[in-house]
Amino acid sequence: MTSTPSAGPVPDTLKIVVAGGFGAGKTTLVSAVSEVESLHTEELMTSPSMGVDDLEGVESKTTTTVALDFGRITLDPSTVVYLFGTPGQRRFSFMWEELAHGALGAVVLADTRRLADSFDAIDFFEPRGVPFVVAVNCFDGQRTHRAEDVRVALDLEDRVPLLLCDARDRESVKEVLVELVTLVLRLALSDP
Repeated sequence: MTSTPSAGPVPDTLKIVVAGGFGAGKTTLVSAVSEVESLHTEELMTSPSMGVDDLEGVESKTTTTVALDFGRITLDPSTVVYLFGTPGQRRFSFMWEELAHGALGAVVLADTRRLADSFDAIDFFEPRGVPFVVAVNCFDGQRTHRAEDVRVALDLEDRVPLLLCDARDRESVKEVLVELVTLVLRLALSDP
C-alpha cells in the first residue's frame, strides 16, 4: 500500500470578525494587517443607494462593502487567524450571523463622526456572548474624543475593552487584535 506524502499538519484556525458602521474603516483595517492581499467585495455606490445609505459624515465615500472583507495572518506554522469584515449598512446585517458563526471574538470598529452606527454591532455581539473589543478609528491620526467619553456615549460596560487605533496602521491594528485575544483568554480562564 502506498501513501501520499502529507504537506504537514493542518494549522489551527482562529476566526475574528470586524464589524461596525458604514464607513468606519473595516476594509482598511483588514487590509492593513493581512499578510495576503485581502479579498474585498467593494462596489461603487450607485444612485439608488443614495436614498438608502446615510452619507452624513462620510460624504466623500464612493464605494461600499456588499458582502465581506477577508484577510489572513499566520501566527506560526500551526496557527492561522482569518479576519472577516462585515458590511456596515443595516440592510446587509442578515450576513452577520453567518460571518460570526464560530468566531473567537470580534472587533467593533467605531467612527466618532457616526458613533450611533456602532450600536448595531454591539447589540449583535452582546446577547450572543461573542467577546468583543471596541476600537475607535482615529482618522488621519486625529483623536477627537477621549476614550472615556466614547465609553460613556456607547454605554459600554467596564469589562469591554475600548482602544483608540488607526485602521491604516499595521502596528495599531495588531494592538487591537492582541487586546481581543487577551480578553478571550481571560474569559476562558475565568470560566469554570
